[in-house]
Amino acid sequence: MKRGAFWSWLWVGLGIAYFAIPLIATLEFSLKAERGRYSLAAYRTVLSDPQFASTFSFSAGIAILTILFSLLLIVPTVYWVHLRLPQIRPAMEFVAFLPFVLPAIVLVFGLIRIYSRPPFALTNYVWSTNLLLVAAYMGLALPYMYRSVDTGMRAIDVRTLTEAAQSLGAGWPTIVGRVIFPNLRTALLSGTFLTFAIVLGEYTIASFLARPMFGPYLANMVRNKAYEPAALSIISFALTWAMMGGLQWVTHRTPGSTQVTTGPR
Repeated sequence: MKRGAFWSWLWVGLGIAYFAIPLIATLEFSLKAERGRYSLAAYRTVLSDPQFASTFSFSAGIAILTILFSLLLIVPTVYWVHLRLPQIRPAMEFVAFLPFVLPAIVLVFGLIRIYSRPPFALTNYVWSTNLLLVAAYMGLALPYMYRSVDTGMRAIDVRTLTEAAQSLGAGWPTIVGRVIFPNLRTALLSGTFLTFAIVLGEYTIASFLARPMFGPYLANMVRNKAYEPAALSIISFALTWAMMGGLQWVTHRTPGSTQVTTGPR
């Protein structure tokens, strides 16, 4: 047992070092903006840039919309497949994993070609272009969100929970919203984190749709500066993890167990 514990901790340590060493090196490089000493000059430059706050907040808003729409689409669909149509699960998995074989550049050119002219012409307005951007990110995040929801759905007894809720007079919206969603909290968190990270760092779709996202802003800074991109990477990493930690803290304050006793429909 001690031998097994040693190898387990060894592989865990190697995994942590694999991710931590580049991050530490980036942090050290970001502090060398002034010759001969460590300073926060690069961080001051980044934080004083008004585009930093605007692009990060815009990307965070798009990420939140992508997560909400993805959950509203995927959770009821996967729930219904598990409950009523388990025979089409292989087809669902095939469709869910298609974005892995569809490059982002192909996706965005297809969207622009179809939705930039009548009868749709969604790229003619800011709000519709943002909606198109959210739809594109829903496609990119589909494999991760679907796998998270599907795994969580397999871990609970969907049929028993549904029958118990129905016996107490619950309708379908109540079952999905007050029974299924709370029991998938951990699975939904993992899908949410992955989706947020994808949207925040995506470059291709945001660039071709000409939206003020954080990914293109970071890429433009890399072309023109040396130390500021490293500082920007550290700041975005810290902000991303802070938002994820806040989301997890909020969800953990909600009771984890779901009672099947429900009120009127």
